[in-house]
Amino acid sequence: MIDEQTSVGSRHVLCVLGTGLDLGAVEAIAAKEGFELDWEYSGHGPDPRMPAAFEACGAGASFTGPDWEAVRTHDTVAYLLSPAARPGVAFTVARRTLALTAELLRSGATAVKNESNGLAYGRDRWLDLAYKAYAGQEAAVPLYQACVKRPITTGALYFSCGMHLLGVPDVELDHPGDPHPDDVLDLIDGLALYLLMERRSREPRDGETFALEEGADRWVLRHGPCERFAEDDYFHNPHGYWRLTPF
Repeated sequence: MIDEQTSVGSRHVLCVLGTGLDLGAVEAIAAKEGFELDWEYSGHGPDPRMPAAFEACGAGASFTGPDWEAVRTHDTVAYLLSPAARPGVAFTVARRTLALTAELLRSGATAVKNESNGLAYGRDRWLDLAYKAYAGQEAAVPLYQACVKRPITTGALYFSCGMHLLGVPDVELDHPGDPHPDDVLDLIDGLALYLLMERRSREPRDGETFALEEGADRWVLRHGPCERFAEDDYFHNPHGYWRLTPF
């Protein structure tokens, strides 16, 4: 969809659905936030792959009946490409992405998913996150929730996808046994939010330990390159990952 040169640099790629959408109007709205419309892959006509694609993006928890109906009955698809989400501007780009998502949903779009993290939400959830990212005093949490899919699992290893869109490494958790899902989520979220909110004052170091709070179990931090996804994959994190391993 986007050529290799423009996909480098951790960009948000939004897939926007609607019925009778004016692509010229979509392009104009997107341009206000610095996004480009990919005319080659955008167009009128339903894409039969979309229901399965939105299901794979984990949309079920926040999707209502009307949200699913909008996906099934769409007749227009638009692909939008953000500016590069490089360190130093990644939060600004993420905020613009949320602002654009909300504006499109208010202007006729009916469903949106992010191709760069495999994440989709229903209309109300997108609008709520956009409001919190601009109205709240701390934008890190809603931006994290909007940009990062977690936890994803491959057996004993759990990981996040999307931290590259916020300019920092992703998080991996090497948890033995059969942990409770809430424990997995708490650990991934705890380290991820530390990386987003505290790392400017103190960068973590390879081999040091991490705990959610005083007296909690400690985990060893190990940094490594992102080898799970190819460098030209939308999910690739050029900043690598921090893995939590048992202490």
